[in-house]
Amino acid sequence: MYQPGHGRFAVDDPATQLEALVMTVPGTLVTLGPDGLTASILPLLFDRGLADGPQGTLRGHLARGNPQWRAFSAEVEPLILVDGPDAYISPGWYETKRRTGKDVPSWNYVTVHARGTLTLHHDAAWLEDLVRRLTVRHEAGRAHPWSVDDAPRAYVDTQLRAIVGVELRLTRLEAKRKLSQNRIPEDAAGVVEGLDAGTAEERAVAAEMVREASRG
Repeated sequence: MYQPGHGRFAVDDPATQLEALVMTVPGTLVTLGPDGLTASILPLLFDRGLADGPQGTLRGHLARGNPQWRAFSAEVEPLILVDGPDAYISPGWYETKRRTGKDVPSWNYVTVHARGTLTLHHDAAWLEDLVRRLTVRHEAGRAHPWSVDDAPRAYVDTQLRAIVGVELRLTRLEAKRKLSQNRIPEDAAGVVEGLDAGTAEERAVAAEMVREASRG
């Protein structure tokens, strides 16, 4: 992951950022195979228990019909990208632009890059535990949360046979929060104001900027 020399976008605790992101967004698994790079989007669990190693472990599943799990190079570490909110930043929001005109557009974002050793799982019990944990997480807070037990048992068994578990034991974890930390306070305030008037995604970036500023 590229980090500018000033270091203002780097994250001291990337595991905490990853843990927060996977609560609400999927990741993109990128692997290298005989035909080149392949990418798949999948929901993930991030575990940081003693058995998961110092960097933790990401767990998810792919469709059995997805050829990615059959053909990936064991010699090249897979990469999982987990992205938070992002938004285009107009130079028109900068006080500096009004003073000098010397500014260009930019993009603010939150992201984590995870690399590690990939293991596949075909065991039905392992897969069911994963699916149940993912379901409980994403159904939480709903008025009528769906449960795996709402579906007929034979149907659940059929669906479990249609997926393959993937487990990435992390060896390297990097995170970045590019949220206008390199701008003067007046510029950052203008960006927050501009984003707050935009889409839900833009407002989410504004909220991340406010949160980042509060950290000092």
